Order: sequence, then C-alpha cells, then structure tokens
Amino acid sequence: MKSEPIILTSDPLDEADFDVSGRAMERALRARLVRRTRLALGLSQAAFAQRFHVPVGTLRDWEQARATPPDFAMAYMRVIARHPELVIEATA
Repeated sequence: MKSEPIILTSDPLDEADFDVSGRAMERALRARLVRRTRLALGLSQAAFAQRFHVPVGTLRDWEQARATPPDFAMAYMRVIARHPELVIEATA
C-alpha cells in the first residue's frame, strides 16, 4: 500500500493530535473540533459525555478519528463551544 503524503501535521501543543493525509482530512478536522471543544471546557471525556449526553465511547471514537461525527453532531459541538451553559440548561 502506497503511503499518502501528510498534508496537515500534528499540533505540537496537543499531545493527542496526529498527522493527517488528504483522505483523512475531514475526519481529522472534525476530531480536532470535538477535542478542542471539550478541552476548552476543562472536562474529561467522561465528564463531557455525561454533561452533554453523548455516549463516552462515541466521544472517544470521534476524538481519535476512528469514527466521523455526523453533521448534526458537529453543529451540536459548535453550539456547545459557544454556549455551554445554554446547552446544559436545554438538556437538563
């Protein structure tokens, strides 16, 4: 199997980040958004999953780019990033 060139190198400030090939670019960008949203709130994966009603295994898969979050999940992450308290209140 021919190795694909890396088009996005890992973020040196994020130890969980990884290099990305062209084929994996969208999945990687989505993984970064999910992880950065959680980290900006200072929450562990388990705490984030519980607070925002996302299965912890699903969150892990998204963050590690083992699965691609669907568009609705990405919209949810963007709302959480901008208005976390509003989402907590709405999902209570």
